[in-house]
Amino acid sequence: MDLVKVEHGDKGVAVLTINRQEKLNSLNQQVLEQVKQALIDLKEDPPRVMVVTGAGDKSFVAGADIAAMNEMSPLEAKRFSELSHEAVGLLDRSLVPTIAAVNGFALGGGCELALACDIRIAAENALFGFPEVTLGILPGMGGTQRLPRLVGPGIAKEMIFSGRRIKAEEARTFNLVNRVVPEGEALKAAKELAEEIAANGPVAVRHAKAAVNKAQDVDLVSGLEYEADQFALLFGTEDAREGMGAFVDRRDAEFKGR
Repeated sequence: MDLVKVEHGDKGVAVLTINRQEKLNSLNQQVLEQVKQALIDLKEDPPRVMVVTGAGDKSFVAGADIAAMNEMSPLEAKRFSELSHEAVGLLDRSLVPTIAAVNGFALGGGCELALACDIRIAAENALFGFPEVTLGILPGMGGTQRLPRLVGPGIAKEMIFSGRRIKAEEARTFNLVNRVVPEGEALKAAKELAEEIAANGPVAVRHAKAAVNKAQDVDLVSGLEYEADQFALLFGTEDAREGMGAFVDRRDAEFKGR
């Protein structure tokens, strides 16, 4: 697992780092397999919040490894895309909140990896884009599906069709990123937010994430019914009694995740 590192903090926050700095953390089959395995392992021992980043300050993930893709047949390309969907899909479907700390390049597959996170915090030097069409291909790690859902079809088509790179501040105006911080501060800011989230009731946060995600798939009436069900379900948890009891007693809550 030398290309992907997972570190567990003492406040319920895990940091997953793509560690291939000599290639600007670009994604090849080996990296994707290690990302997939790391996320499978994290499902067995989940943190309260997960931060995803790239090693160093130059690149979050510069994209897929073009040299490796240049040797692929159509069938090999299909398998590579399917592997990326499996790996990135595990991140997208994570039950716990996920935050991308984006430093430097987040192009192609790197932008697609960030899109699979719930929240994106970008350093001022971050660059986003989908250069695939300049190579004669298209985004194959979920970009054509996740980007329109986040920024709308018009902006998504402009970004994908042009292959243009955009800076962090422009990405923020598109709602592609939540926040822009000074260069070198993305991981620090992401950890601080992760710890703020992790201090809350973990069961409530997981169900809140599920309810917000549900809004993307159903009509308003169905979504409200789902919200009411989740709201009621949480009243049967120890954490709800602890949280509301602590408020009444004017003390800090001590959540156990039950």
